Amino acid sequence: MGSMVDFARPDGGKTKGFLALADAGAGGEGASVIVIQEWWGLNDQICGVADRFARAGYNALAPDLYEGRVTQEPDEANHMMSGLDFPGATHQDIRGAALHLQDLAPNGDGKVAVMGFCMGGALTIAAAVHVPEISVGVCFYGIPPAEFADPAKISLPLQCHFANQDDWCTPAAVDELEATLTAAGANAEIHRYDAAHGFFNETSEAAYDATSANLAWRRMSEFLAANQ
Repeated sequence: MGSMVDFARPDGGKTKGFLALADAGAGGEGASVIVIQEWWGLNDQICGVADRFARAGYNALAPDLYEGRVTQEPDEANHMMSGLDFPGATHQDIRGAALHLQDLAPNGDGKVAVMGFCMGGALTIAAAVHVPEISVGVCFYGIPPAEFADPAKISLPLQCHFANQDDWCTPAAVDELEATLTAAGANAEIHRYDAAHGFFNETSEAAYDATSANLAWRRMSEFLAANQ
């Protein structure tokens, strides 16, 4: 089980996050992963994902982008997401997490992956564009505005998981993302699931789809192992 820690931002500030250290002998080969929250905040479900990565052999760090605020109400979640400084979260909190994980690796040169859900999926793509310490990204049902993070500029391996029954990251938006990545010659793969937005979140009675979630985890695990 992980615990809350403080880590440094590039600007000299501090961010809190949930850090789960790799189980010895679990097979992650010393690699690390940043886990980025949904719009609900850094809740138990996201911390549970970090713990799951640790059991698989990864050092996992989930930054607390809302500074301790967590909700289960969509209106409040939308308000908090709308108020988030996305450039600051990307260039300071997420990059700080990457640097912190690198410091934990032997010789300080470990490879760092980034993954996230919904808002965190959008920030995963943003980190893939803007954070030089990131080596691979895995996005779940999130796409940032192109004016902030143009997917055509991604040069690292990227895997994306989207739901066909999604009115936020719509199938049309996914088609556009795929076309952009293909035209740019990106090292990217996109997987689509006959499920709803949030299908990976086992605490969501309305959205969780165990079959899709398990398949996505297997695909992600294989992708990370092949690219870290």
